[in-house]
Amino acid sequence: MVTLYHKDIDRRISQLVEAKKDHSNQVALEASHTTISGLTEIGLCMSKKIVRMKKKKQQARESHLECHQKLQARIHQTKSTIQEKQLTIETPMEENTSLLQTIQGLQGDNGAPFDDEWEEEPDEDPEELGLEGIPVGEGEIVDE
Repeated sequence: MVTLYHKDIDRRISQLVEAKKDHSNQVALEASHTTISGLTEIGLCMSKKIVRMKKKKQQARESHLECHQKLQARIHQTKSTIQEKQLTIETPMEENTSLLQTIQGLQGDNGAPFDDEWEEEPDEDPEELGLEGIPVGEGEIVDE
């Protein structure tokens, strides 16, 4: 009977060891399942965040492109305006150059050297014009 009793105890201890192993495996399995669920949730959150970041990046690219195009248009418009103003300035300058050459040519034809300073002609003497005999401020105006 003692042998039977020991066999029964050994069998029950084996069952307890197996039950403990099963329980440990079950706890480990539940812990793994919880960990996997947590990681899956984190992965989904990260995926959503990545999608949002990609959208923001695309919006930033589109905004940058739009700003770049607007800036290029403003630069082109400014260049056009500058070219127009340059032409507006160049035309009178070309006319002035042409007039200056004409003046130089005329002065060269008259034998006078050209200088850039303008000389005012002196007032003409009334004696040279033959007006010295006419009294100034005297007499009456006669209507005919």
